[in-house]
Amino acid sequence: MTISSSLSAGISGLAANAHRLATISDNIANSATYGYRRAITDFHSLMMGSGPGRYVAGGVATTSQRLIDESGALSSTSNPTDLAVRGRGFLPVSAAAAGGEGLDFRLTTTGSFRADEAGVLRTPDGQTLLGWPAGLDGTVGAFPRDTPGGLQPVRVPAGQLSGIPTTQVTLAVNLPATETQDGAAGLPEELTVEYYDNLGTTQQLGLTFIPTLPAAGGAPSNQWTMQITDGADGGALVGEYALNFDDGRDMGGTLTSVTGTTGGPYDPETGLLSIDVASGPVSMNIGAAGVPGGMTQLAGLFSPITIARDGAATGNMTAIEVDPGGFVHAYYDNGASRRLYQVPLVDVPNPNGLETHDGQSYSLTRESGDMLLWNAGDGPTGDVVGFAREESTVDVASELTQLIQTQRAYSSNAKVIQTVELSLAEETDLPVEISVWVLERSELIPLRVCSATIAPLLVRMLDIYVVPKLGGHRAPGFIKGPGAKAAGGWTHVLASRGPGSAPPRCVPHFGDGSVVAGRA
Repeated sequence: MTISSSLSAGISGLAANAHRLATISDNIANSATYGYRRAITDFHSLMMGSGPGRYVAGGVATTSQRLIDESGALSSTSNPTDLAVRGRGFLPVSAAAAGGEGLDFRLTTTGSFRADEAGVLRTPDGQTLLGWPAGLDGTVGAFPRDTPGGLQPVRVPAGQLSGIPTTQVTLAVNLPATETQDGAAGLPEELTVEYYDNLGTTQQLGLTFIPTLPAAGGAPSNQWTMQITDGADGGALVGEYALNFDDGRDMGGTLTSVTGTTGGPYDPETGLLSIDVASGPVSMNIGAAGVPGGMTQLAGLFSPITIARDGAATGNMTAIEVDPGGFVHAYYDNGASRRLYQVPLVDVPNPNGLETHDGQSYSLTRESGDMLLWNAGDGPTGDVVGFAREESTVDVASELTQLIQTQRAYSSNAKVIQTVELSLAEETDLPVEISVWVLERSELIPLRVCSATIAPLLVRMLDIYVVPKLGGHRAPGFIKGPGAKAAGGWTHVLASRGPGSAPPRCVPHFGDGSVVAGRA
């Protein structure tokens, strides 16, 4: 039945607009929620079996979707571990602090991470930041890229002291060329270089440069002997090398060769040699052969040009920061820094297929596809931004506009249902209600109005067979006249009060021509 299908279509319209209203209200409520992705509701028409000359209303269906692949603007904060993803990708997080396959693995695009009582970086709602741990030397090993099994909660060593041992020393010294000539005094030159042992204690390397004198009347030797002693080992000799310098027009004063008698070999390509001190091997860079810089021999005074080393004395941790590559660094008051973790970015083929959870977090589904862990800034993923949060993707002005449209559509569908309800009312209700209303006000209705409006309405009432519906009883104000239908019809008359009287009016009467009592 067409009118019944109209009722169904109106009901589906109410449900569809209520569904859309729910998504709009959710979007507006989260317009200031960091990392929130707006939801949308789409309408889809339903078609029933309509044919020529016959139309059946189908209605409307809805589908809702959260647009996770949209990115919000970034806003700056004062917390270094407030993180946001700039571009594609998600931060790996967990609802649990334990590592391994038992993690409740989730994804998020932003979070305000702060250390808890155990030093684990967590958001206020309990999401834990995950990453790959780095070794003592700051390198990150090989971990699986298609599973979160290698990820661990990022733990900050709060209040930890750090002493970083020295592993490399860079040395650039000019040796006086006049000391290798005939008649020179041949006095050695001495230099002390500090380094840090494994406990953060300052130790000293003693360097002694001894010139090689030529034979009487001979040409300058251009050769020095470098001896290295370790103060942490009681002044033990840990390295001895013969340094030979060029005296040619093009490369005069540069190293030509280094020959070691004690200590590790010298690499002429890199300029590195290795010595073993009490705390372990230390690499010393004295300059590559035939390349300016490093050790030189030029006329003038003994002059240390560059002395540099890595490592640091014992210091307290002062800050934790995450760089764009996702590496978590600890900074100490002694100027040292240490790489603690690497936070990868998670990428999936279909971000909109992820399942949404509380706290702007998501989990993998069949529709999202398999995940892959990328280094931040590599491949299709963006980078990690510290001191930043991602804002909501909701445009309040657009949502309010849709809210107005949805309210009007909802009201219109409610009007459709109201109209259908009146059309489907009991056929006895409408005629009786109208007849009573007309008869009560018959004296007030002019003839022209009665004949133009009320009379056609009453004729229409005759067509819907009032009497059978009333069980043979006539409605007030109607008569059963000679012209009534066989099934039992009722008529009405128009009466006038004669010359000079009021205008003609509608007067109900009985079949014998007498008027209804009280209606004359």
